[in-house]
Amino acid sequence: MIDEDPHTGLHSEHGARAGEHPGRAGNPVIKVCDLAWLEFVKPDLERAAMFAAAFGLTTSLRTENELHLRGTDPGSACVIIRRGTRSAFLGPAFRAAEPRDVKRLAEAAGQRVTELPEQLGGSFVDLTDPSGLRVRVVAGARDLPALPPQVPLTLNFGHEARRTNATQRPPREPAHVQRLGHVVLQSTKYRQTLDWYLEHLGLLVSDFLYYPGQRERGPVMSFIRCDRGATPADHHTLALTLGPANRYVHSAYQVADLDTLAAGGEYLRDCGYQHSWGIGRHIQGSQLFDYWRDPDGFMVEHFSDGDLFDNTLEPGWAPMSASGLAQWGPPATADFLGIKPGKESLRELLATLHSLREDNEFDVRRLLGLLKVARS
Repeated sequence: MIDEDPHTGLHSEHGARAGEHPGRAGNPVIKVCDLAWLEFVKPDLERAAMFAAAFGLTTSLRTENELHLRGTDPGSACVIIRRGTRSAFLGPAFRAAEPRDVKRLAEAAGQRVTELPEQLGGSFVDLTDPSGLRVRVVAGARDLPALPPQVPLTLNFGHEARRTNATQRPPREPAHVQRLGHVVLQSTKYRQTLDWYLEHLGLLVSDFLYYPGQRERGPVMSFIRCDRGATPADHHTLALTLGPANRYVHSAYQVADLDTLAAGGEYLRDCGYQHSWGIGRHIQGSQLFDYWRDPDGFMVEHFSDGDLFDNTLEPGWAPMSASGLAQWGPPATADFLGIKPGKESLRELLATLHSLREDNEFDVRRLLGLLKVARS
């Protein structure tokens, strides 16, 4: 018998305590309206294209050295992959509301505005965040027309019968990705990096997480959304977490519904791709989720039914724990937590040893807090 809901108290809508981070900048340079795309380098574009098709992305451009992938929603490509000698994440591109925002940001940062290639259209400015990651802000990029969407199933809810004399037989096929939702990044300079994004791009924090027993030291993770005023935006477009290395964690792509997510996952499993964690429902953001690894080791997520917030909500605050990552679903796996034995966990261990000798925010007490989270 369970005497207490383990999720009780994991979220507070009351915002920060006195003196804590407010979760927004008072006078940001600009306010971006969305993620535009993510850029990667990979050595095998054919292999990348095969996984993308199985995952549910559509190729919108293919050359000898470049691959553009899109969802069914109208807009630009959501993933751009260039051929390189080794796999790497180059950085995110955010969409500015209008070209003059790109110019304003460039002037504030002492950078220049550059025209994008003809196949993308528009202009951009490149900045570097405190973690050393290239951050591109674009405006005027050419929108691709919508593709035929994957229609959600008609569901019977309780005694509300919307479907009669008809069966449910969703095919086991690739999920049709609708759009890019968010990217998660790890930084050894979490607080500096967080403030940089809020001040330069006008983002808002939806939720903060802190290590148990260390709230007085401040948060160690934030889920950050775009400020679209009264127009609701995804609970998070960017998530930042403190860690021993500056790196990509995962990116997430929206699909139509739970059946699409589940059947698409079964298709990926049939193709022999590596499942990381899921299916479940998150707490912060509420998304239905399912995580996979692509052949180059990058983690990607199918999600559906996420929260939408306007700019009036204050940040939630909650202690970080492995069990607090989901309302329901299987326990978080060692692969998802980054502690599965292998090359990645070895790289993280070596990064930890290096980070503890450097002047950054990841110190011994933070390491102990992270280890406590992994065991929770």
